Amino acid sequence: MTKKLYYENPYIQTFSARVIKQDQDYVVLSETAFYPTGGGQPHDTGTLNGIDVTNVETVDREIRHYLAQSLPENTEVVEGNIDWERRLDHMQQHAGQHILSAAFESLFGFQTISFHLGKESATIDLDTTAVTPEQLRETEKFANQIILENRSIDTIWVTLEELAQYKLRKATTLKEDIRLVIIPDFDYNACGGTHPKETGQVRLIKILQIEKQKRQIRVEFICGERVLTHLHRKQEVLFNLISILNAPEEKLVDAAKTVLENGKSSEKQIANLKDSLIHYEAKELLSNAEKHVVTATFQSRSIQELQKLAKTVVGGSPETICILVSENEHKLQIVAAKGDIVERSMKELVTNVLPYINGKGGGNEKMAQGGGENTLSSERLIEKALFYIR
Repeated sequence: MTKKLYYENPYIQTFSARVIKQDQDYVVLSETAFYPTGGGQPHDTGTLNGIDVTNVETVDREIRHYLAQSLPENTEVVEGNIDWERRLDHMQQHAGQHILSAAFESLFGFQTISFHLGKESATIDLDTTAVTPEQLRETEKFANQIILENRSIDTIWVTLEELAQYKLRKATTLKEDIRLVIIPDFDYNACGGTHPKETGQVRLIKILQIEKQKRQIRVEFICGERVLTHLHRKQEVLFNLISILNAPEEKLVDAAKTVLENGKSSEKQIANLKDSLIHYEAKELLSNAEKHVVTATFQSRSIQELQKLAKTVVGGSPETICILVSENEHKLQIVAAKGDIVERSMKELVTNVLPYINGKGGGNEKMAQGGGENTLSSERLIEKALFYIR
């Protein structure tokens, strides 16, 4: 079996090892500092003889190192190099999870059901249906106090019989090769992950948000360097908002509310002006109507605007048919509407002209609409519609 250097010394960054098995996709070594995926913690990355290690997994009790390209045939010895930044990050997040989970359980009896370590943040699922903001603040404060005290993080291997001496935070199903991660007088947990030697190296824990997951609460958090990265990103956004809104930090919320309120007011004014414009357009179109038929062509008018204009036209003239066409991004759209005393079907009208533009549409007796390709001009499409009417 491969000697697990990551357990003997989680701070090891380089090592030498013999190749004891070489496959087309992976290699197995006599010893390794590469941590394989497991226990909620992702695998390490780095290089073997300068070749990128893309994945590390335990399969059939073998620790398999998957490489970006195969080692030369008959390679006997490799020099391994661990991506230390990634390893330290995983150590901080995993130890931080132990501390945060223990804090939730110690203060409120909330047990951790599962743990996931992602690229940007980590999450734990708590066996509870609700967590208050006060409980989150108290837990975060307690967890960071444990970090500040710089307590030791110890690891020991125990037998199944010896396991009974320890009060584990979460029961384990392991029967052999049981590894305990212990923060004395605070947390005892069976775990196969990598951790720093003291809680102080976690640096800081920050809870970001919670989300309800069926009958559990998911807590998203970050630790260590990720807190600084998160803070830098938030600070950059904050400075940009201060510049854009021309307001100090403590008044940003009020400034943003003012901008939103002004925006809504402006949108309402624009909508009112558009309504007024449509009424003027409708009046103008009716003044030029021939035999109670109104037609018009447009460029880049939405189907909603065409519908509103057509409805306004026939609403003021119950004996009128209104046919409007607009060309939008090399496509044609048509709307047909009729007044209350007109007997023709607008759905039937549109259905008959849409084949000329390979179009589709829908509607009812009073108003129908559709769109298709600009295989002919807007004026020709209106001519087709008028021909059908007459």
